[in-house]
Amino acid sequence: MATDIYTTPDRPLYEALVEARELHRLGDTSTVTIHLSEGNYPLEQTLVLRPEDSRTRLVGEGDVTISGGIELNNWKKEGRLWVCDVPEFHGRPLEFRQLYINGKKATRCKDVSDWDDMTRVLSQDRTDKVLYVPVTPILQKLAKADIGHAEMILHEMWCVSVLRISSIRQTGDSMAVRFHQPEADIQFSHPWPSPLCHDRPKGWNASPFYITNHKALLDRPGEWFLDLKQQKVYYYPRKDLQAGIDETRRLDKVIVPVTETLVAVEGTLDRPAEDISFENIRFEYSTWLRPSLQGHVPLQAGMPLTEAYKLKPKMERTDNHKLDNQGWLERPAAAVSVRGGRQISFSHCQFTHLGSSGLDYVWGTEGGRICNCQFSDIAGNGIVAGTFSPTGLETHLAYNPADPREVVNGLTIEGNRITGIGTEDWGCVAIAAGCVSNIDIAGNEISEVPYTGISMGWSWNRQESCMHHNRVRNNHIFRFAKHMYDCAAIYTLGNQRDTEITGNRIHDICTPPYAHDPDHWFWLYTDEGSSNIHVHDNDCPSDKFLQNACGPGNVWENNVNPKPTESSTR
Repeated sequence: MATDIYTTPDRPLYEALVEARELHRLGDTSTVTIHLSEGNYPLEQTLVLRPEDSRTRLVGEGDVTISGGIELNNWKKEGRLWVCDVPEFHGRPLEFRQLYINGKKATRCKDVSDWDDMTRVLSQDRTDKVLYVPVTPILQKLAKADIGHAEMILHEMWCVSVLRISSIRQTGDSMAVRFHQPEADIQFSHPWPSPLCHDRPKGWNASPFYITNHKALLDRPGEWFLDLKQQKVYYYPRKDLQAGIDETRRLDKVIVPVTETLVAVEGTLDRPAEDISFENIRFEYSTWLRPSLQGHVPLQAGMPLTEAYKLKPKMERTDNHKLDNQGWLERPAAAVSVRGGRQISFSHCQFTHLGSSGLDYVWGTEGGRICNCQFSDIAGNGIVAGTFSPTGLETHLAYNPADPREVVNGLTIEGNRITGIGTEDWGCVAIAAGCVSNIDIAGNEISEVPYTGISMGWSWNRQESCMHHNRVRNNHIFRFAKHMYDCAAIYTLGNQRDTEITGNRIHDICTPPYAHDPDHWFWLYTDEGSSNIHVHDNDCPSDKFLQNACGPGNVWENNVNPKPTESSTR
């Protein structure tokens, strides 16, 4: 027998959650359903569901939004720009990296209007931690100004780094750009990816970049700039009468995100949060400020490095090639996260206007379903599952926890539509599954992504790990690699016993002209350490596949315009 609670946007969502929790504490053993009536449920801090909230459903009735944004009002005209005083938030200056006008993300001011016009690095000095770049009028202007909080966004083969600029100086026919710590140390000590690739004879040997977040760059309609020192935000209005847009007369509904994680399910291995579901709810407007505070130098799939360096001589590894670098990672924030849970599920939900990852099953989860959800306009990864090396584990080591309950196991990701993710961190992917077991990624539609569609596995290592019996089947992936190469529609790493990739339909890769190597893309790609994976009956336009430094046990069959077979699951 179920128990029902009805709530409205006039009541804090936390109060309804506590009411359900108290029913359970006082002896109600049924599943409690919290019905959210239509409207917006704002959150200025994370809503946490704990083991005490087990056997709870949160169901949206109509158009229901859980939002971490606040509205900026009192805009005034200053010449061609709109300007607004930014209020304090919880007693602190408010900072943000996204701004939305009438539900559409505005452009953080930058020095290029077309990505094809990005300038390229000339050289680097790893010892003095300097990037040398061509002289341009805007860089000369910035060199003479207060640099403020300007950033360089650096495209490096399969990642982009966010580097906070400390100084720009002209030195002859080049500009010397230096950066703040801690990202300066990480950027110049980690070897991969690199801004200079002298082994790319068919492509570009140097990375493109652009400069953002300085008022001197605010010169095109649709752009904005936050003056953090003065606590003012500036916006250059758009005017397109044919499209019915005239922001020069009035500015409506400007939202900035203030909450990093909207909802978190938090349990432990011995006392997990169980049987919690979210249905028909839109999660929107989350922030992630780590790049503004520490920069962002990722290794892969948007995972930030905290320390990395080159090894000389290379490290000898049993049954693996020699290793030339080491690195340790953090994890980007997510709008919704799950830790220590059993059967935590999301169905018919929407994840949009988010500042980092959308939905993340981080650690210690059993079962659960992510089904028939939509993911769009997300700055980082869409769906993330499983560890990408705990903070204390060097990232090239196989993950084999003493307690197998730590592993994300038995998760189903099915029937979701994922489009327009990685809008800011171009090295992110639609579905990023790290060290997982018994995961089923099936029937999802993935498009308009900057890099890889589905990435599964981790550790660049052939040794047996916790990864096994994973399935990637019947997904439709197209228009991937909008900005980055060294990628594939489906990509794997590590030893994954009894894993299957089958029935996937793949077509239409994008062709960014600034990719380092125009040939280095693939429909399917088993990378370092990939072992014991059956890749069969996938519908690909050609045999452009890569098997790089793989381990044993991989079987490839019938992957180019496949003929029906008894083994096909489509």
